[in-house]
Amino acid sequence: MQDAFKDKLIDILISGKLITQKQLTDALEIQKNIGCSLGKILIWQGYVSQKDIVVAMSQQLNIPPINLSKYQVDKTLVNLIPEKMVKQYLVMPVSKIGNVLTVAMADPLDIFAIDDIKTLTSYQIQPIIAAENDIKEAINNYYGSPIEDISLMMEQVESSDVLEIESDEEKEEINVSEVAEESNKAPIVKVVNLILNEAMKKRSSDIHIEPREKSLLVRYRIDGSLEDALTLPKKNQNAIIARLKIMSGLDITETRTPQDGRFKISFEGKEIDFRVSVLPTTFGGKIVLRALDKSSLSIGLDKLGFLPKPLSTFKAALARPYGLILVTGPTGSGKSTTLYSIITQLNTPDRNIITLEDPVEYEVEGITQIQARPDIGLTFASGLKSVLRQSPDIVMVGEIRDFETADISIKASLTGQLILSTLHTNDAAGAITRLIDMGVEPFLVASSLVLSSAQRLMRNICSFCKKEIDIPKIVLEKAGVNLDQVRDKGVKHFYHGAGCPRCNKTGYRGRFGILEALFIDDNVREMIMKKSPSDDIKNYAIKEQDMLTLRDNAMENFITGVTTLEEVLKVTSED
Repeated sequence: MQDAFKDKLIDILISGKLITQKQLTDALEIQKNIGCSLGKILIWQGYVSQKDIVVAMSQQLNIPPINLSKYQVDKTLVNLIPEKMVKQYLVMPVSKIGNVLTVAMADPLDIFAIDDIKTLTSYQIQPIIAAENDIKEAINNYYGSPIEDISLMMEQVESSDVLEIESDEEKEEINVSEVAEESNKAPIVKVVNLILNEAMKKRSSDIHIEPREKSLLVRYRIDGSLEDALTLPKKNQNAIIARLKIMSGLDITETRTPQDGRFKISFEGKEIDFRVSVLPTTFGGKIVLRALDKSSLSIGLDKLGFLPKPLSTFKAALARPYGLILVTGPTGSGKSTTLYSIITQLNTPDRNIITLEDPVEYEVEGITQIQARPDIGLTFASGLKSVLRQSPDIVMVGEIRDFETADISIKASLTGQLILSTLHTNDAAGAITRLIDMGVEPFLVASSLVLSSAQRLMRNICSFCKKEIDIPKIVLEKAGVNLDQVRDKGVKHFYHGAGCPRCNKTGYRGRFGILEALFIDDNVREMIMKKSPSDDIKNYAIKEQDMLTLRDNAMENFITGVTTLEEVLKVTSED
């Protein structure tokens, strides 16, 4: 039935002029390479939205649509269709009237799914159409094991089977063979799997497993903020840490020095990479797992949430065949995602793209990626020298940390390569003075730099509990909000998230990027040559280039109801 649905979808999108024949051809070519559904690819490429597909299918097939994200499902219906079946067919029961069960479906033409559900429930099935992501979200919310079940699993570990470790400040005696054996027992395996599964369901970017004096704390970083998930018994600590080390290919006998590894899991048809860091602490090895979802790289720059003006400036710089483009910001501001999105879009057969990273976060097919290893002399600087002998068209340098790396990057950009890299500065103009402070000659910076940008990540207001809010005029004025200009734009209300189960009572759900893009024109080059202060360069860009600062970006998203004033003040500083 998938082929029938695919053919029907193509007919509807083409006849409705939602996509062009060229876009369809491009999407089908991508599908051959990655084997994903056509609808997903069309959405990733920005050709259509999920809403477009749902509305078009609904009109053509005369099947009513439903917005599951705003629909409260009767929990008693969840028991009618087992979790395995709803995940297999991507369906969700939404209502029951008499002998008719209404089921939301991503593929309403799947007669096998309808027949199976009808046979299982003995009800007549009324299909309605819903967005695939909304169905998955509903399944995550209404099905699955709650994380509290971990405590039940832990009870399955017999106390006699658990390692009792006696330690003092001098040494820690650990029977490695017993730890390895214990880590492979069913309850421990289930606990680790459930920790990972719940983290993915909650859209966690990082998992922190932290040994405490009398317990093992698990925390998830969701939308940039850490939240306590559960507390596990101290007696199971070594087995859980050993299990994660084995999965990551690390040495379980090593407990005194930091270790780094990685592993992959499959979650809802997506491949998730985990980058693993183990750090020895007073109470044992603390593990942080960074989740890296490759599918997020396919969405492109247009889907990262940047406002149109700075995004157009960024794209104009990327159209240059050579030069240096810098993305700046603190750790966790989304710099890597931006750079990977760029090189994924630029990754065509006629280009030789090489990256030099520490560590390699995402593995991208068709791109040569090198892991920097300073311990054996493979630094950014020495590695970059070798990379440039490989005749690259585009080079991504993970970070410019010293003069030598900066000097080689800049000189390479002057000889025909497009160099992408990052710096840790607060704003776009600050990157210029940072390079000069490193010892790079101003004339080299002026000649090579095409664009300097700064970015941050901000939290979206949760769409499920979004409500109007009254903010006192004095508070708005202190924050720099011009009420007259706001009213001129037709904005009548401001919003916040009241807090609901979907957002873990935080009022926020998901994040987006804000971008400050400073284009290096002739006047900026002249200011660089004169070693003008970064504030002067920034003021020029604001006045003459109409550059939007990070605060301007954030405030625009607040005014349009995307985020809150509190988030604006938290993430950005006053310019």
